[in-house]
Amino acid sequence: MYSSPSKLLFLPGASGSTRFWRPAADLLVHPAQKVHVGWPGLGSTPADPGVTRFADLVARVVAEIDQPAALVAQSMGGVIAMLAALERPELVTHLVLTATSGGVNMESLGAQDWRPMFAEANLFVPQWFIDYREDLTPRLAELRTPTLLLWGDDDPVSPVSVGQRLAALLPRAELHVFPGGDHRLAKILAAEVAPLIDRHLAKG
Repeated sequence: MYSSPSKLLFLPGASGSTRFWRPAADLLVHPAQKVHVGWPGLGSTPADPGVTRFADLVARVVAEIDQPAALVAQSMGGVIAMLAALERPELVTHLVLTATSGGVNMESLGAQDWRPMFAEANLFVPQWFIDYREDLTPRLAELRTPTLLLWGDDDPVSPVSVGQRLAALLPRAELHVFPGGDHRLAKILAAEVAPLIDRHLAKG
């Protein structure tokens, strides 16, 4: 098992914005190559007719894991990161998941359903993306990758209870909660987030 990544993959949430992680990424001192992944048809990433289901997004990330890599993921991107790590456990050295809106039963944990409002504001988002729901709970014990969970206590989309649930299910997880942090904490609080990521990546 590799202990230090030579590549950092930054995965956005449902917005698909490759700019989301740049404030934090630019503050990192870790020397690994930085790659900002976008979702076809979302944000500034052109649509790809070959991407027709959620598994295709996972495959795009898996294809980027061609060396020891850490996956740094926001919201819906966290689900993709977990699925990719399950596929390539031998090369994924670390996970950083912020305000992840999936992977466990969100409704039972008091989460607000973001999908109706998001769909209304983003008419060109494919329905298969909005409709995706998968409970990864039965597989989370397989994820032995060191995982940093970053949550805000003012986030109705992914409340702290979700982070606590993941911290209990993932074998090597550490949860950090930001007072007053909302769903965009990784971008808004980049100066506080970056040192935590650097410290996490330094761990074996």
